[in-house]
Amino acid sequence: MSHSPQPMAVSNPCGDPALVDLVRAVQRADSALAMLHATQALANSGHPDAAPHLVEVLGFNNPGAAVAAVDGLIALGYGAVEPILTGLDGHNYGARAWAVRALAGIGDVRGLEVLEEALATDIGPSVRRAAARGLGRLDLTPLPQEVRLSVSERCLVALEQGCGDGEWVVRYAVVVGLESLVPALHPEAERLQRARRALGGLGDPLAEEALVVRLRAAQALERIDGPGVTAAAGSEHTHG
Repeated sequence: MSHSPQPMAVSNPCGDPALVDLVRAVQRADSALAMLHATQALANSGHPDAAPHLVEVLGFNNPGAAVAAVDGLIALGYGAVEPILTGLDGHNYGARAWAVRALAGIGDVRGLEVLEEALATDIGPSVRRAAARGLGRLDLTPLPQEVRLSVSERCLVALEQGCGDGEWVVRYAVVVGLESLVPALHPEAERLQRARRALGGLGDPLAEEALVVRLRAAQALERIDGPGVTAAAGSEHTHG
């Protein structure tokens, strides 16, 4: 259950008067519901300078407002990444957990280290789940080929390790992450085989107890061996 927020020490925005009014509404919020509505208005504005103020909302004990702030940050896209990384608070677990969700949703490679750490060490299954999905969804297309290979390797390693997570919801997300990552692993046959082995392990009834995970892993294997992936990868990989 959320509590009424304390008065916010949000830095004064400059420039657009409309943004000033939106941030002041967040500052003046005197209840959890008022904070939610004010944050939703700020997030829905789509103003590029709203990002640092949305990041500050993540640190308050108001899950509804935090969800609205995360949605707003994801909508802002790459422009929100630097404010998120700058605003990460190692002493506020809740804020960091919400920030992981935002970075996972945006898919910018600058969030890689945070996502790696979250999947490996975060205490919250929902946070690890978001990180696993995010590692498979990073946008690597703007990167030079050498960097793209390096980043996709790091994502693969993190997801391979995530196969052993103690929570089935996280392992399910690892399956989704691995499937999403496959196009970035081409044309390295060895890395594609590692992804298949990881999915095979999650689909093995002797190794994976959760039926839903096994079924999703089998589906992922069918999809990555399908004609769409083969065409996208070119002629380097054939199927029997």
